[in-house]
Amino acid sequence: MMMLRLITWISTALGRRQARVILHLIAGYFLLFAPTARRASRTYLTLVLGRPARIRHIYHHFLTFAATIHDRIYLLENRFDLFDIDVHQPADIDAAIAAGQGVLLLGAHLGSFEVLRAVGRQHPGLNVVMVMYEQNAKRINAMLSTINPAAEQNIIPLGRMDSMIRVQEQLGKGALVGLLGDRSFGMEKVQPITFLGEPALWPSGPFRMAAILRRQIFFMVGMHTGPEKYEIFFDELANFKNIERADREAAIQRAMEKYVKLLEKYCHMAPYNWFNFFDFWK
Repeated sequence: MMMLRLITWISTALGRRQARVILHLIAGYFLLFAPTARRASRTYLTLVLGRPARIRHIYHHFLTFAATIHDRIYLLENRFDLFDIDVHQPADIDAAIAAGQGVLLLGAHLGSFEVLRAVGRQHPGLNVVMVMYEQNAKRINAMLSTINPAAEQNIIPLGRMDSMIRVQEQLGKGALVGLLGDRSFGMEKVQPITFLGEPALWPSGPFRMAAILRRQIFFMVGMHTGPEKYEIFFDELANFKNIERADREAAIQRAMEKYVKLLEKYCHMAPYNWFNFFDFWK
């Protein structure tokens, strides 16, 4: 939140060009004065790169994170003209959008989820909705109100009695509904699955939601591949439309394992796009 607030203020007060220069100073600050994030970055980068991470690697990691936050401000303002965005979109998603069926997407703290709005731009009238835990939703809404107040309407808080009903309503309206599946909160059920060679715990909640709603669910990632450049990838995780209740748990397990394998694939493709700056494996 500190970085998000700082970059938002710099970008709105000083402008895009000046803010891009200051990103290097911000990355350097976190490199020097954020030991927990620095240790987490070194642990992750050592695993994904297959060799000990050096200071230059950690600095590049922080700088990429700062760049995606900086870009988020302009993406929220619908300034897509500033970016080169390449969308790799399967026919299944095109068909679901065309039929007004809505699409359930599962992402991660990998790259930028805000760039998903570029897909909505290709289809006039298509709504893009984010689902997140209520505490995070309040924090993000506080920031969105200073950038683009209209974006606040596109967040559904998790943990409420009506959360799943609201997700179902949005899907029924043909929206793209996105969740992030790489962090667990509270008493949520988790499943151990090896990630980058080390065991980690993964929340099963998003997959159970898809199973209860009997929905097809896709993996989605918006990779930051260079200054003002992004690539969006989609992969099917599971289709729970015709899964019998007795087979649900096995189907959820398969979908979770596929999700983690896809995360590994895209982390290797763009290693500096992983933005979990804490000890993920513990």
